[in-house]
Amino acid sequence: METRIALIGIIVESPESVESLNAILHDYSEFIIGRMGIPYKQRNISVISVIVDAPTDVISALSGKLGMLPNINAKTVYSKLPSQ
Repeated sequence: METRIALIGIIVESPESVESLNAILHDYSEFIIGRMGIPYKQRNISVISVIVDAPTDVISALSGKLGMLPNINAKTVYSKLPSQ
């Protein structure tokens, strides 16, 4: 199975969606290399970066599910490294 490295940048605008966000990330935990979350208290948001190594369709599905959550913005950047 060919995989790609990708970074999913997530902005959480309201804590109401955090439980759903964590549940989705847990469902994809086998593909997650690392995760870092930073609360930005002055703006009342949190910024999370998630690095994954997964097939392209899995990355797209994860990003799509995250993007459908209310008060969550998610964007994905793919590495230019060749697939493995």
